[in-house]
Amino acid sequence: MTAPSSTGPSAQVDLGGRSPWSVLPPLLLGFFMIMVDTTIVNIAVPTLVDSFDVGLSAVGWVTSAYLLTYAVLLLVTGRLGDRFGPKNIFVAGLVVFTLSSLWCGFSGSIGMLITARAVQGVGAALMTPQTMAIITRVFPPQKRGAAMGVWGSVAGIATITGPVLGGLFVETLGWEWIFFINVPVGLVALFFSFRALPALATDKKSFDVLGVVLSVVGLGALVFGVQEGETYDWGQVWGPVSIPLIIGLGVVVIVGFLLWQRRLGQDALLPLSLFHHRNFSLANVSGMTVSFAMIGIFFPLTLFLQTTLGLSPLHAALVSLPSSVVSGVVAPFAGRLSDRVPAKWVMVTGFASLAVATVWLDLVIAPGISAWTIVVPMLFFGLGTGCVFSPMASLATAGLDQSTAGAGAGAFNTTRQVGGVIGSAAIIAMLQTRLAVTLPAAAQDAAGALPEQYRQSFVDGFASMGGSFSGAGGSVPVPDGVPADVADAISAAGSAAFGTGFAQAAGDTMLLVAGVLVVGLVSGVLMRRESGHV
Repeated sequence: MTAPSSTGPSAQVDLGGRSPWSVLPPLLLGFFMIMVDTTIVNIAVPTLVDSFDVGLSAVGWVTSAYLLTYAVLLLVTGRLGDRFGPKNIFVAGLVVFTLSSLWCGFSGSIGMLITARAVQGVGAALMTPQTMAIITRVFPPQKRGAAMGVWGSVAGIATITGPVLGGLFVETLGWEWIFFINVPVGLVALFFSFRALPALATDKKSFDVLGVVLSVVGLGALVFGVQEGETYDWGQVWGPVSIPLIIGLGVVVIVGFLLWQRRLGQDALLPLSLFHHRNFSLANVSGMTVSFAMIGIFFPLTLFLQTTLGLSPLHAALVSLPSSVVSGVVAPFAGRLSDRVPAKWVMVTGFASLAVATVWLDLVIAPGISAWTIVVPMLFFGLGTGCVFSPMASLATAGLDQSTAGAGAGAFNTTRQVGGVIGSAAIIAMLQTRLAVTLPAAAQDAAGALPEQYRQSFVDGFASMGGSFSGAGGSVPVPDGVPADVADAISAAGSAAFGTGFAQAAGDTMLLVAGVLVVGLVSGVLMRRESGHV
């Protein structure tokens, strides 16, 4: 087991008499932009489809390109911070992110926007590990929990707030402003970066070039395969190349990467000795599960609010706003509490609250419910995210020193992002699988209100949907020559069947999320109690 550094990271940092808290403003501003941009585009998808006159799959790449480059490069950029200094890499990433945001806003074609988003993901990957590494090295262990609490509050607020901000900009200023808003924020963050961030000691070991190539190829293939599997119906992508082949290639290359890392030891891009520390390994598992849960909750819930309850994109996003507020308020307190009591129990409480919220949603989701019925369990979800992020980050970084802070932060954020990618694919697959069962069953029940000669064609119409989801809200074709009153009855029955079937499928999907959250909870229980209550 790797013990925490005896001197502590803070012993190596001279801030010229300034408080360690002075380094947080640029880190938090940069991290806020990164997390917001993982979700803010989702609300603008219909607008982008109309603006560029393209299909849904093309617009999907506006998000996928960002997440792909972001997830794949985190291991590399974490080590770059160790090698060239976290301040230098953070500033470089901030410049790339800000300029590419400007590029996104001025994009005149969907291809240009996708390219700009991929570059934006590179900037995000450069910044993210440095935020954790600098906090780890500047704050002494007894104060690190409070700092990670603020970091965790930013993660929770930004992820939930993204759709709200996106809805506001799209409905008022235009879709371009979901990217333009990053420019002034980025410039302010740059100003504070040059003023506040310290130049930390670097690790001058040789750089693992082969490890970089293997990690990028392996993670790239795995993330692409899982992320885009549904787009290609888990089959052929082009020629003989299929999604299973791409995922298999990714797994094989990652195994080769790990064997190479084991051979290099401490000179590796990802020193495997990091995983000798039980809390670091289990924190990575917890990070994957909470990212899975964030996707698993919001994807089916957002669709339910818009397609079944009929809320506008902005109103659907506002349902989650109270949860975001609770998360932001709770996270700093959870961080401070984790400096006083074992952080694992704060995190376990958070996972328990997340699981309760998820099961609660499964029980209450039904057509025709009030949006306030969703708000109450989402408050528990906000409480859970507020309690999870900061203690989890503290536990992940407790055993890191100067030479491994960047690599450890890169590994932690990589597993967290991969958890989100896997969660996205699993939730979509689960939702469509359940819809293939629940929609025909609901149609069968609703058909009883129709004249007998129209019942079978009505049921067949829903059965032909299978597990596909187009957002049509239960629209079924009405045969020619049908009397107006019967046509109205068919439309009403279709809406009722869709609402019932989708609500049932969304609720069942929540149970999968709850099961994954139990894995995170168990991981927290299995963590060791560190000295200093971390």
